[in-house]
Amino acid sequence: MARRSSTCAGSPAPSSRRPSPTRPCGCPVAARSPARSSRSGTAATSATTAGEPVSLIDPGAPDLLAGLDEQQRLAAETLLGPVCILAGAGTGKTRAITHRIAHGVQTGAYAPNRVLALTFTARAAGELRTRLRGLGAGGVAARTFHAAALSQLNYFWPTIAGGLPPRVLPGKAGVLAQASERLKLRLDKAALRDVAGEIEWRKVSGLTLDAYERSAHSRPLPGGLGASAMVSLHHAYETLKDEQRRIDFEDVLLVMAGMLDAEPAVADEVRGQYRFFVVDEYQDVSPLQQRLLELWLGPRTDLCVVGDASQTIYSFAGATSEYLLGFGGRYDDATVVRLENNHRSTGSVLDLANRLMRGRPGALELHPATPADRGEPPVVTEHANDRAEADAVAAEVAEQLAAGIPADRVAVLYRVNAQSAALEQAFSARGIATRVLGSSRFFDHPAVQRAMLELRSVSQTPRREPLFQSVSDVLQSAGWTLEPPKAGPAERERWELLNAIVELADAAPDGTTLRGFVDELFERQQAQHEPAIAAVTLATLHSAKGLEWDAVHLIGLSEGLLPIVHARGFDAIDEERRLLYVGITRARRQLGLSWSASPGSDDTPGPGRRRAPSRFLDELRSGIPGAASRSAR
Repeated sequence: MARRSSTCAGSPAPSSRRPSPTRPCGCPVAARSPARSSRSGTAATSATTAGEPVSLIDPGAPDLLAGLDEQQRLAAETLLGPVCILAGAGTGKTRAITHRIAHGVQTGAYAPNRVLALTFTARAAGELRTRLRGLGAGGVAARTFHAAALSQLNYFWPTIAGGLPPRVLPGKAGVLAQASERLKLRLDKAALRDVAGEIEWRKVSGLTLDAYERSAHSRPLPGGLGASAMVSLHHAYETLKDEQRRIDFEDVLLVMAGMLDAEPAVADEVRGQYRFFVVDEYQDVSPLQQRLLELWLGPRTDLCVVGDASQTIYSFAGATSEYLLGFGGRYDDATVVRLENNHRSTGSVLDLANRLMRGRPGALELHPATPADRGEPPVVTEHANDRAEADAVAAEVAEQLAAGIPADRVAVLYRVNAQSAALEQAFSARGIATRVLGSSRFFDHPAVQRAMLELRSVSQTPRREPLFQSVSDVLQSAGWTLEPPKAGPAERERWELLNAIVELADAAPDGTTLRGFVDELFERQQAQHEPAIAAVTLATLHSAKGLEWDAVHLIGLSEGLLPIVHARGFDAIDEERRLLYVGITRARRQLGLSWSASPGSDDTPGPGRRRAPSRFLDELRSGIPGAASRSAR
């Protein structure tokens, strides 16, 4: 049965409770306005002309709701008023919202040019446009928040501010480098990327510089900067930006929000253009995007949001699921529709996903659309070390390919980019083509290439110390340290990449010279550049979101990797849990989970180097009916 409730469960949103204003009567369509047919907000399918009911749907038009399941159909039929669609992984949310929009256009509830569908990536916006065109609703605007705001800013700027609008920076690095020079700070590219991320977080979180300064003392700051130096750098960045008459991507939202707030004529014109709003992936909205959305809406409430709190994995970038969970608290008359029929995965995979998230705020209970299809039980495997784990996964994938699964329907997922190195080697050794999604291949990363060149430059001179010492000494100058840095994500990623090289050196056979080690690195690099068409996907959990494969292998499920070592506190650990949930729900039919007891290829790790299985893996292995577990040690 489709389930409807009057409120979204969960914590109230950060913004104050908002009374539900009186909804304008009717719909602003040229000569007709369908009446509301029920409390759910479904538009009537007929209007009255000269006292006679007239159907708004062409008798020859296709039935856009045919083929939707009961829950999707309820979502598609609920056209007016505040609507919250809680859509679990694999439940067909994009299908539901595109059919909802197209159904609204077909019935006359919406004029297509008065609908604005918002999402967070250009790829997702493009997919929405393509689907809507195919459903006969090509006139609907589907854009990212930034694209919509930039279009409005460019339109209104000459009238409101005069002259041409400021140019948008393609990135922050250049201006930040100038700002750091002005303050006589020495920051490398990784630190500058992390500072850029910190600026983005401050702006999308709605913090002034003064408010940020108060919070900076409790945040891990990049580049070894203290709170005072970081705030000074933010000030210098903003000053330089003003001097150059440039704005960044976050400024686009800030300026447009300020314009809507301060200029009633601007707000009236935008609200006259768009009446109906749909926001996809609403669990990823930031406070700044929420503020802009509310300004676009004004006193109206024809807003449909779609999201899944269990897939909130961008908190580090300012995203928060609190607006999704608090939707019913802000709109007393909200209609909530739950999509819990999973059309992607088998029952065994869904059992695992449900167990992982049960009891978490906003968690949905997923059910297989075909209940009888239990599928193969997930397999949990322990390995002696990272190399053994990579070799075993490559061997298992080879068996899956031999059994007829196409290569592009198989994926290996992991937490950080550096984990791809051992996988790339293992797959290359077996002649299995791979593609690295959302990132460069390990040997294509600039930090790895610079490290290899540094090692090659010193390898020509014979060295007496052990290989591990030689490599670690050289890489220390590139930023490697014995312990991972407590800094931003770019610096951490660079450390992880360099640490992977150090672990390769540590795992090399006794007697390996530095020159021999460097030659092997370059041979591996060359082997991984052979062209490929159909390939197995290697991807981080973040880059896998929104995708699916027949067979998925989740590796590195050990403490320190998942949850990642720098995840401290309940909220950070819960984000890691949601990342694993995203990984599990990418699998259609086969799912393998594995971990290794030590890094590199060390079978007998020393004190402090032995790993423990992930706390999440311990939860999943106990009480899963039919789940298999094995040791490959």
